[in-house]
Amino acid sequence: MAPGTDHRKATAERNVQAILDAVEDLLGAHQQASISAVAAQAGVSRVTVYAHFPTPEALLEAVVQRAVGRTAVVMDTAQPAGGTPLAALDRLLAAGWRDLDRYGAVAAAASAQLSPAALTRTHQAAQQRVGELIERGQADGSFRTDLPAGWLVASCFALIHTCADEARAGRLDPARALAVLTATMHSLVLPPVSGGR
Repeated sequence: MAPGTDHRKATAERNVQAILDAVEDLLGAHQQASISAVAAQAGVSRVTVYAHFPTPEALLEAVVQRAVGRTAVVMDTAQPAGGTPLAALDRLLAAGWRDLDRYGAVAAAASAQLSPAALTRTHQAAQQRVGELIERGQADGSFRTDLPAGWLVASCFALIHTCADEARAGRLDPARALAVLTATMHSLVLPPVSGGR
C-alpha cells in the first residue's frame, strides 16, 4: 500500500474517533449533538462528519456500538466463564453497571432515538457474553430452562436499561440501583420454586 494511502487511512480513523468522542462529550454535557455541534467539537467540517456517518442515526449508532464494545471488554474482566453461573452473573452486572454509569448520557440518547433494530445491532457484543452465561447456567441446572435463553437475555438487557432510566429519573435511589437490579435479575433467571397452590 502506498504511503499516501496509509496517511489518508490514519487521518480518516483519527477523524472518526474524534467525531465519536465529540458526541460523547456533548451528550455528557447535556448538549445537543447536532451534526454542526459535533463537527465543531471534533474540529472537522460537517462534510467530514457526513462522509463517515450519512445520518444522525448512523452516527449515534456508531457511538453506542463503540460504548457497548468497551463495556463488553470490561465485562470480560469479570470472568463470566468462572465460578457458578449465578456468581458470574452478579460479577457481570456489577462490572457492566459501573460502565453503564459512565455512558449514561449515551444510553439515554440511544433509548430515545434509535430503533429497536439498531439497539439490537449495537448491543450484540454484550448480549453474546450474557447469552453464553445464560446457556451455561441452563446447561448445569442453575438457571431456569422453562423459558428460552434468548428471551432471558433480552429480558436482562431490558431490566438493565429500565433500572438505569429509573435511577436517572430519580425514581430509584442510585446507591441501591445495583442491588435492586441484581435481586430482580435473580428472580428472572433462577428456576421457579416448586410447590405453591
